[in-house]
Amino acid sequence: MIEVKNVTKTFDGFRALNGLNMTVPTGAVYGLVGPNGSGKSTIIRHIMGIYRQDEGEVLVDGVPVYENIAAKAKMAYIPDDIFYFMQASVRDMKDYYRGIYPSFDTERYEKLKEIFTMSDKMPIRRMSKGMQKQAAFWLAMCIRPEIMVLDEPVDGLDPVMRRQIWSLLMADAAERGITVLVSSHNLRELEDVCDHVGILDQGGLLLERSLSELQENITKIQIALPDGCALPGDLNIVHETVSGRLRTVIVRGETQQVLARLQELQPLFVDAVPLNLEEIFIYELGGNDYAVKDIIL
Repeated sequence: MIEVKNVTKTFDGFRALNGLNMTVPTGAVYGLVGPNGSGKSTIIRHIMGIYRQDEGEVLVDGVPVYENIAAKAKMAYIPDDIFYFMQASVRDMKDYYRGIYPSFDTERYEKLKEIFTMSDKMPIRRMSKGMQKQAAFWLAMCIRPEIMVLDEPVDGLDPVMRRQIWSLLMADAAERGITVLVSSHNLRELEDVCDHVGILDQGGLLLERSLSELQENITKIQIALPDGCALPGDLNIVHETVSGRLRTVIVRGETQQVLARLQELQPLFVDAVPLNLEEIFIYELGGNDYAVKDIIL
């Protein structure tokens, strides 16, 4: 389990993390999302023990992670910007990782050559961004970590390789119970793989729930009401648009309870449409404040 307790971090007067609390359960595939500058990469670097918090605690399995070799040995990290030694090949990094991680699995390294088909003798600096990401996954998966931390993990990969890597990660999560923490702006992709979601905003956690709970507690309703009829004032409406007689409203609340309340109005038409993660992200962050705006130049 990863626990972040009341963590603050300030860089040159800018508070990047502001009393952040979050919990990643053991065995979860946890999607960390938020607008640019919300603190996602900053908290990931704290979880990996790269940064030391100004206040609060960052715990892995109940112990502080900063300068804790035993805690770090359980984790693998793939950042957005890959860095390796200038002249190193994948084979060189394999030998380096074997000296750091007692759990490094050489047999798995050889098996994964069938998937990551680039030469492991080529210097990594000469590889494309996509090939470097493949090399990073190749090495990280051979560590056999208990916790995999990923920051924009599949950026630069072609669709076939993206699917292949997610398949490998989900197999490890299912078979070995590893914990996966992944930060990404590709919310459609996260929706396919995550079972928990945390939304960051301005250095704090806006909400943290299982994906199923998140989708059950905010709903898109399309409704046409009889003339002279208005929506109940007790509905928690986040956003509303009107096109002729048809209204589309985003409502917080359990879907069946909302529908039952609306049926009392004897609507001409009513239907509930599940929101995807991208829509939930937009409306939870403030509806119109985060909507795409038309600008006349």
